[in-house]
Amino acid sequence: MLKKGSKLNSILTGSCPKCQKESMYEDKNPLHLSKVLKMNDNCSHCGFKYQIEPSFFYGAMYVSYGLNVAVGIAAFIVSFVFFGATIEQAFIAIILTLVVLFPFVLRLSRNLYINMFVSYDPKAGEN
Repeated sequence: MLKKGSKLNSILTGSCPKCQKESMYEDKNPLHLSKVLKMNDNCSHCGFKYQIEPSFFYGAMYVSYGLNVAVGIAAFIVSFVFFGATIEQAFIAIILTLVVLFPFVLRLSRNLYINMFVSYDPKAGEN
């Protein structure tokens, strides 16, 4: 399922979309909130520049919005339908879920966005 060369591998691991041999992020742990957005400039293996154009990752905000809507709807369904929460309790569940999952959604949206434009190249980084 997560074999090298698949988009899913790069999206879920945060690895370079071109060679998939190193993380795009300076700190792999998204729970280190002060470093959640800090990315390497280039891949040290294949040399791919992550900032494809100036302000490239502003587009990831749209992906993040969609992911947060999906997470909010899922939190509502789980709390309201399955646990029988009131509307107020379901609203609190949505807010808590979005706050807790914020760093993961942020990274996932960047990973999804860059993988929309860059494909895996098995020969990347070979001399």
